[in-house]
Amino acid sequence: MIIRLVSAALVAGFLAAVVATGLQLALTSPLIIAAERFETQASLAPDQTFGAPDQTFGAPELVSPTALIVRVHGGHDHGTRDPAVSGGETAPDWQPGPGLPRMAFTGLSTLVGGVGYALLLGAVLLACNREPSPETGLRFAIGGFLAVALAPALGLAPELPGMEAAPLADRQFWWVMTAAATAMGLYLIAIRRAPIAIAGGLVLLVAPHLAGAPETSHAASNLPAAYAAQFAARSLGIAFVFWAVIGLAYGWAWGLFGRDRPAHG
Repeated sequence: MIIRLVSAALVAGFLAAVVATGLQLALTSPLIIAAERFETQASLAPDQTFGAPDQTFGAPELVSPTALIVRVHGGHDHGTRDPAVSGGETAPDWQPGPGLPRMAFTGLSTLVGGVGYALLLGAVLLACNREPSPETGLRFAIGGFLAVALAPALGLAPELPGMEAAPLADRQFWWVMTAAATAMGLYLIAIRRAPIAIAGGLVLLVAPHLAGAPETSHAASNLPAAYAAQFAARSLGIAFVFWAVIGLAYGWAWGLFGRDRPAHG
């Protein structure tokens, strides 16, 4: 059983990572790169910006997987202050180089996340006494998307570099609380279905939003508002496809690895 669960999760995570990575590189990476350029230009002094070569155009780079994961959940990656550096300048965190290294690390991080979510999906299916199939996997995967991506995004939308945000620890705590409460609420409503369970589930669904997400500073940003809106919409769209592929592929792979081998006479 464990081997079958892990094998199906590996297949589902791999297929979802391939699809999601391609969509990230095509839809969200260009927006992140453009926002990083806005952020870099805004941090330069006027005399440094004047006469500097224009880097707005040119070959696009692939976004760092660490920056992508953090920013999708509303974080920023500005580096750490190194006291050894003269003047206390900020020492940038390590990032893979442009081109193939960034593509490889983006795909690797997405693969790790895909396999982890597929394992979680399989464990939830078995805990709820549901036989994994493409249809059942898709239904539970939609629930995973609602809990992990959509519900937290209602309070903390995916953010691009250069956008003001609340402290990272506060945002991560609220994200975990919202995801857990939404998952439990969906379980009570869709699985338990008793009137008291449905009432409790509805309370859990709205409780994090009544408590409120961490407040974000509304300081002015040089980033065009259209970029932020497109990034949020595309990130959620990719997340939905990511979860849908996990659910469908897990159900298919579970049946594939569960087929009885023909007996040899």
